[in-house]
Amino acid sequence: MENETAYILLAGGKSERMGFPKGLLVYNKTIWILEQLNRIANSSITNVYIGLGYYHEDYFSLVPWFKEAQHRFVKYNNLKVKIIVNITPEKGSFSTLQAVLVQIPENQTVLIQPIDVPILNIAELEQIISTTNTIVQPQFEGKNGHPIQLSALFWNPLLQLNTTDEHSRLDFQIKKKNPEQCTVVAVQDSSIIRNLNTPADWENYTQNVEASI
Repeated sequence: MENETAYILLAGGKSERMGFPKGLLVYNKTIWILEQLNRIANSSITNVYIGLGYYHEDYFSLVPWFKEAQHRFVKYNNLKVKIIVNITPEKGSFSTLQAVLVQIPENQTVLIQPIDVPILNIAELEQIISTTNTIVQPQFEGKNGHPIQLSALFWNPLLQLNTTDEHSRLDFQIKKKNPEQCTVVAVQDSSIIRNLNTPADWENYTQNVEASI
């Protein structure tokens, strides 16, 4: 049976500190956004939504099927992938999240992952997926990370928030919830708290991965 949880990859940012679209960085004979999809494909997830914004035309040039995936799910490596372009990416990552969420069936649970956070190992990812609560977050050595799992009860109201409001941030909305509605899953994979924001971050990550092979 298909896993009904939808995985959301957010790749709509300006990548100012990286100086290049993060999802298009070359990684292991492919590009980073496809590497992230390949990792998700090893899990029980079947549906992935990718939120693009800035540089969406560059993504379409390098991955031509992304353009088609705007209009329907496209099969890729055991996944069904849908692309949503945020036409106002200057409003920030929360606006890209809203643009994606509005396309998802309102009863589905979602997993949210920024493109610049590497997807953790599959065993611990499945542990997050199988945990049930309004909000489920992985935690490494006391620090919360991604992906964040949200029930439909939590994310549906996010669509009503005005992106110009300073409180229209996912972290702020999570902090407002009753602690009983939040479950933390302790993991051993430090990937959940990595942020590949700069060329130095990227070089450090790729060199460590190569060293571990």
